[in-house]
Amino acid sequence: MRRQFNLRLPSGCLELGKKTLIMGILNVTPDSFFDGGYYDKIDLAFKRGMQLEDEGADFIDIGGESTRPTRTQVLSVEEETKRVVPVIECLAKRLTIPISVDTYKSVVARQAINAGAEIINDISGLNFDSRMAELVFRSGVAIVLMHSRGRPEKLHDLTPLKYPLKSVIHRLGQSVKKALQAGIHRDQLIIDPGLGFGKETRDNLILLKKLHLMKYFHLPYLIGPSRKSFIGQVLELPVKERLLGTLASIAVSVTKEVHVVRVHDVKETKQVVKLCDAIFNVKG
Repeated sequence: MRRQFNLRLPSGCLELGKKTLIMGILNVTPDSFFDGGYYDKIDLAFKRGMQLEDEGADFIDIGGESTRPTRTQVLSVEEETKRVVPVIECLAKRLTIPISVDTYKSVVARQAINAGAEIINDISGLNFDSRMAELVFRSGVAIVLMHSRGRPEKLHDLTPLKYPLKSVIHRLGQSVKKALQAGIHRDQLIIDPGLGFGKETRDNLILLKKLHLMKYFHLPYLIGPSRKSFIGQVLELPVKERLLGTLASIAVSVTKEVHVVRVHDVKETKQVVKLCDAIFNVKG
């Protein structure tokens, strides 16, 4: 049985565990690996955010900087803020679900929080910006601590992981410790093993297979397989044709007691998690 948690947000508590929750991805970037350029105008992003809620998203995760493996430079704080803050301001007035901001920069996160974001999705697990932990502590927002082997633009020259699960658990443990030492409460935390981000196909498959071991942390956990390269490598398909592979990964994750799935395709994911939850929770 999946363990239940109450995630503390500035607006109140959000129940995690009764059902699999869906974090809908809204990239307001010109260059994200799947949907880059689709929603990089405020009106298009607003319409897409409302659509994601209508399709069944439980959160909206708004990102202004691509973390695709092929990127070569870091986006400036000014440009990232200019992309995400107006969209958050518009959606915060209309959405009835929490908004997350996908950033590892505390300056961007602070502006996003002021605009209405209640969750920070930090791909670095508090490792890229020394001021992020204090911001979370002082603002009272929740934070997703993700595992990455390094900055996205520097992931190409890494040696393969000998023990991927052990490495991920160790590094996530360091992130959790850093959060707690900064005064952040456990009920503000979600962990994410970080599919991709310097991991090889085999590593990602092992993390999905052993995802239930994230229970070791006694924290809610999130998974984000959506259309990623490991799916394409296994199925030999381009990014536009990876929906079914994504849904298969989601179904496996539900059986591994995941709390939140982060996806581009909310409508299709909603059907999958609803049925998987029904099977997983049926008595008899």
